[in-house]
Amino acid sequence: MKKQLIVLVMLVASSYAMSQFGYSEPVKNAEDSEYKLAKVAHLDATPVQSQGYTGTCWSFSALSFFESELIRKGTKNPDLLSEMYVVRKAYESKAEKFIRMDGKINFSQGGAFHDIPYVIRNYGIVPLEVYEGLNYGSDKHNHSELFAVLDGAMQGLLKHSGKASKGLTPAWKDAMNGILDAYLGEDIKEFDFKGKSYTPDSYAKAIGLNMDEYVSLTSFTNHPQNERCMLAIQDNWAWGESYNVGLDDLMNACEYALREGYTVAWGADVSEKGFSFSNGLAINPVDESTIQVSGKDNQNFSDAGSEKVSNAFKTPVEEVDVTPEIRQEGYDNKTTTDDHGMHIVGLYKDQNGTKYFLVKNSWGTGNYPEGYLYVSESYFKWKTINIYLHKDGLSKEMRKTLNL
Repeated sequence: MKKQLIVLVMLVASSYAMSQFGYSEPVKNAEDSEYKLAKVAHLDATPVQSQGYTGTCWSFSALSFFESELIRKGTKNPDLLSEMYVVRKAYESKAEKFIRMDGKINFSQGGAFHDIPYVIRNYGIVPLEVYEGLNYGSDKHNHSELFAVLDGAMQGLLKHSGKASKGLTPAWKDAMNGILDAYLGEDIKEFDFKGKSYTPDSYAKAIGLNMDEYVSLTSFTNHPQNERCMLAIQDNWAWGESYNVGLDDLMNACEYALREGYTVAWGADVSEKGFSFSNGLAINPVDESTIQVSGKDNQNFSDAGSEKVSNAFKTPVEEVDVTPEIRQEGYDNKTTTDDHGMHIVGLYKDQNGTKYFLVKNSWGTGNYPEGYLYVSESYFKWKTINIYLHKDGLSKEMRKTLNL
C-alpha cells in the first residue's frame, strides 16, 4: 500500500509538472488565473534552488544557465555546480581590485553573469556536493553576517593602506581568506568525486564548457549600436563587456535562441509594480494604478518581496509599447536598476498572442509555478539589463553583424 501511495504521489507530481510547464497546454500563472499560456518552446533545466538571504542571484542564475548548457550538449543529468565556490573566488578578486582602486569600485554581494567565466578561467569550478558554502550552522544561505564582517575588514584595510602606514602587509589576503573559510568552508584545492580525483581546474575541463563561446547582449542608446560596450552598473566590478544591439534585436535574439534550443541568462530590474513572483508573472500594464502594493522588497531582492494585488495578474491587460526612448529614459534617470539575475528557459504566448518568457528564479518554489514566472515581452523590453547566451544561439545574421 505504501509503495502504491508513493507511485500515485509521483504520478500526480509528474502530471502537475507536465501541465504547468508546457507539455500539456494551455497553462496559467496562478491557480485562479484566466491567462492561457501556450508553449512555443520549452527547454530543460536543473531543479530550482534558493539563494536564501544573499545577494548572489548572479551565481545561481548563471550556473543554472551553464547546467542547462551541459544538458544541451548531451549530459542527461549534469552535476549541480557550486554557487558558493564561485561567490568565494569572486570575493577574493573583488577584494584585490577594491584595494587597488583605493575603494573607488563596488565591493558588495552583487555580481554579473560574466563573473562565472572569470572564475572558471582563473580558478575552475567544483560540484555543489563538494562545496555547499554552509559552514555557519544553517541549512539555508544567509550572508548578512558574512558580508558585514567582510565589508568591515575591507573598510579597515582601506583606511590602513597608503604611505602613512607604510602600506599593507601580504597577510591581508590570508585574513580575508580566513573569513571566507569560516563562513563558507575551506578553499578547495583537490577533491574526490564519483571515483575520480580532481582540482577545480581539472574538473572545469572535464565537464567540457568553453567559456569563450558565450556572449552578453544589451540595448541602450548611449552606446554605439552593434559594438561592444561596458555597462555602467555598480555590480560590474570586473568591467565585463556586452554587445549593444537594437531593442527589437535584443528581443529577437532571445526568442531565436529559445526556438533553436538555447537557454538564456537574464539580468533585469525586478522592483517594478508589475513584477510579482508570488503571482508568477511580470507585466508592464498601461494602467499600473490597478496594482496595489504592500510591504517592500528586501535589499538583496532574494525573496518574493512586497505583496502585489491586481486583476491584471489574473486577466491579460493592455501593456506599454516599449520603445528605445522609453527604455533609455529609465536607464538614464535611474528608475531602471540592476536588481536580479534569472534564467530564461521557455517561450509562451497567451490567448491574445502576447509573448512571454518562462523564467527560472532562485527564490525557492513557494509560488504556483514552483519557482518560475512568466515575463511579458513588454516587461522584458522595458527592464532588461542584459542577456547572456551561447554565441551559436544567435542567428547567422546577428553573428555576422557583431563579427562573431
